[in-house]
Amino acid sequence: MKGWVLLLIPVFLLFQAGGSWAEQKVIVYSRIVDLSHAITTDMPIWPGDPTPTIEPVATVEEEGYFLNKLCIGEHSGTHVGAPAHFHSGGATIDQVPVELLVLPAVVIDIRGKAEEDPDYRLTVEDILSWEKEHGRIPKGSMVILFTGWQSRWNDPKAFFNADEQGTFHWPGFSAEATRFLVEERKVAGLGTDTHGIDPGNDETFAPNTILLGAGGIHLENLTNLDQLPPTGAVLVIGALKIKGGSGSPARVLAFVP
Repeated sequence: MKGWVLLLIPVFLLFQAGGSWAEQKVIVYSRIVDLSHAITTDMPIWPGDPTPTIEPVATVEEEGYFLNKLCIGEHSGTHVGAPAHFHSGGATIDQVPVELLVLPAVVIDIRGKAEEDPDYRLTVEDILSWEKEHGRIPKGSMVILFTGWQSRWNDPKAFFNADEQGTFHWPGFSAEATRFLVEERKVAGLGTDTHGIDPGNDETFAPNTILLGAGGIHLENLTNLDQLPPTGAVLVIGALKIKGGSGSPARVLAFVP
């Protein structure tokens, strides 16, 4: 019996959803993928957001311990957005149910289309085509759009891809696809490897408005999406519990079967 216990512990991570053994959920995984960019002072920052600063305030040599002071916007780097980000009265990040921070992941790969058209918007037809191959998107999922933009992270100019008028150009969810995922598939959130689930040239922020208005959350500036399968992974979102916050920088981990 002890041998079996030692064998199973590395393979199964159990977390309790209710009170009885029958209500327990199981995450089966073989590896963990970090979907987060490191926070640096030169990473791509949304225009007008505070520039990140990381300043040492104590050193082992002087104070006997090491400590930095960190200044960063809530939506900088890899981050999670709460409903309050777009809706007055919406849930703030400290009010987001913890169940929304542990979600099954669905990954829709549009790299080919995004390479041809940086303004590409995921369509309902794209979703239905994906479902024909991988099955219906489960209720309560985090649907992640893999655009390939993660490879541009170290080049802020290429990442924002602004034209001469200052309009950004990166792919995202269309309003129609967002509404379909929220209303017909009852997803819990949308994610992407760009700086917004909205296409860069969508100045109405329609996908965010629809998703967050329904109580969902978003994940933006993800990375390592090439290491995820289309289905089967489970995300654990490590968000700061900021009182009254609109969102938080996040360490996002994917448990991959």
